[in-house]
Amino acid sequence: MHIELSRDTEFIEQLLTNVQQNQQLADWNWFKRAYDITETLLIPEPNQLKALNQLKNIEFLPHQIDTAIKVINEMNGRAILADEVGLGKTIEAGLIIKEYLIRQLVKKILILVPASLVNQWANELNDKFFIKATVAKKNPCWSNDGILITSIDLAKKEPHRSMILEQQYDLLVIDEAHKLKNKQTQNYQFVQAISKKYCLLLTATPIQNKLNDLFNLVTLLKPGLLGDQDSFLKTFDRGSPELDHQLKKLIQKVMVRNLRHETKMNTKQRTVENITIPFTEQEYQFYQKLDQASFFNHNAIKILHLREFCSSREALFTTLNKEDHKEARSLIEDLQQLPHHAKALKLVELVKSINKKCIVFTEYRATQVYLQWILRENGISSVPFRGGFKPSKKDWMKQLFKDHAQVLIATEAGGEGINLQFCHHLINYDLPWNPMRVEQRIGRIHRYGQQNDVHIYNFSMIDTIEDHVLKLLYQKIDLFERVIGHLDQILAELHLKSFDEEINQIIQQSQSVGEIKIKMNNLTEVINEYQIDGDESDNRESS
Repeated sequence: MHIELSRDTEFIEQLLTNVQQNQQLADWNWFKRAYDITETLLIPEPNQLKALNQLKNIEFLPHQIDTAIKVINEMNGRAILADEVGLGKTIEAGLIIKEYLIRQLVKKILILVPASLVNQWANELNDKFFIKATVAKKNPCWSNDGILITSIDLAKKEPHRSMILEQQYDLLVIDEAHKLKNKQTQNYQFVQAISKKYCLLLTATPIQNKLNDLFNLVTLLKPGLLGDQDSFLKTFDRGSPELDHQLKKLIQKVMVRNLRHETKMNTKQRTVENITIPFTEQEYQFYQKLDQASFFNHNAIKILHLREFCSSREALFTTLNKEDHKEARSLIEDLQQLPHHAKALKLVELVKSINKKCIVFTEYRATQVYLQWILRENGISSVPFRGGFKPSKKDWMKQLFKDHAQVLIATEAGGEGINLQFCHHLINYDLPWNPMRVEQRIGRIHRYGQQNDVHIYNFSMIDTIEDHVLKLLYQKIDLFERVIGHLDQILAELHLKSFDEEINQIIQQSQSVGEIKIKMNNLTEVINEYQIDGDESDNRESS
């Protein structure tokens, strides 16, 4: 193949003429523009981020900057961001995305999040990082370059699934990544099949409890880092200080986990008040009658009903009404004669005394409806928030709460992932039996961006199963005061199951409420003793 080459003499002649006549050699504006672009694209020093110069509107915390630098420079953009709730994992992910965009290392980005968080992600990227992202709706164009945010539920359905798997993504981001821990699920297999250069998995849920789950998440990022699954489990399932240290070093190659007490997030404190409430005489007699009922075919069912009555008459009625038994119908008749629930009346009293915005968490949908009614009867405005709402309705409820209502009444599913830093009072109307879920709740307000100290109020009915749970699972091991930072690690090192599984097993295998109390007490004794030993060990090492 013959290629003709010709010399450009015009440029040389023009240059020489300009030099001889002392004229400018190039257009200054064009030169300055080219210089600025070149300077922007220069890769900075290892401990620097170009994005920080363009994001003067955000005051990043040191741990957020350190995380971004570590993920980019040491983990090659494949990492699990596992900070405790409220420390700014989304901020860290946004900073990493911005840095990669500035360095022109990514163009095509897919962000998979729960449906309820799609709009929140789009708003945060736009408002904080000046990153324009497209929210994928009914008929998205998956082949376009740019940043696309969608729910994993939409993405995994056909024809979207096949079209996504045909793409080559520069960066894949997964929020609430703990839902991918089981490799047998469709979600896991779908994410594993997506072609991606960089990948960020975000989860505040501790991942140390099950070695299988840990192995599966790490394998999504760096297959082979932990070897094959059988060998990994045989090696590390035995547990020893040496093996634990070895595993920790391996995991640190792909995971960053910042704890609240290690960061500068301690500036806004949390105060906790446990409020115990007595039943009225009529209510307590009913509680005793329910406890002694003989038609329950399993102790766990009785515990469920007792917990429901500690919440509201409506919560108990909803399930009791499904029982086809004479004794159950008698209980329903008694239930309908009871006055307003003592706990609900206490809520009204507390909300009035606070006289500021409050978020109230309940375990039961029926209780949520009842509380909204009784608050309205007492002149207190409120809005509901639950998992069944569409994303647009959740955004609307959140905005109504911020601009108009005094109280937001949320169920567990509804509260997942929402950011409510404009509120700093939280009432646990019903306490879950897993303390980590309470930490998730508190993280809705005690998080990055909170300007006030946070106040937590925990309700429980005196001399009930709810009261025993508060005393044993919370007060005895100081979980609220310590913040639940180490609990997942303690469970793992004691080779216990997740907290939910441990509590469920206690309930299923106990024949009475008394037996449940004894077993819960034993569990907290073990955790508390280990926690004290661990603190003493840390003190010895530091000295």
